[in-house]
Amino acid sequence: MITVNLYYKGTKGNARRFAEEMEKSGTAAKIRAEKGNVRYEYFYPINDPETVLLIDAWESQEAIEVHHASPMMETIIKLREKYDLHMKVERYVSEDLPETDEGFIRK
Repeated sequence: MITVNLYYKGTKGNARRFAEEMEKSGTAAKIRAEKGNVRYEYFYPINDPETVLLIDAWESQEAIEVHHASPMMETIIKLREKYDLHMKVERYVSEDLPETDEGFIRK
């Protein structure tokens, strides 16, 4: 699994308005329904009201590439421009949890 953390940074509440429009317009739901999408969720950092974190996880690089080629990317790009957002991106590839870490996780 590949997880991408996208930090959307704006001013005057624009990052939150972007996330709200993604949800209300149904665009986020359509992305969640795409083949290979594992997670697509927005979060608000407590200490930074002008940033929104999107955790976006996919089964494979191929699934990400299909998503990037989809019409929804044009919608997302237009909304980023509408709200004048800038981004920082972090990318992670998942691996199995080592047995030595299991004892630290409360289930």
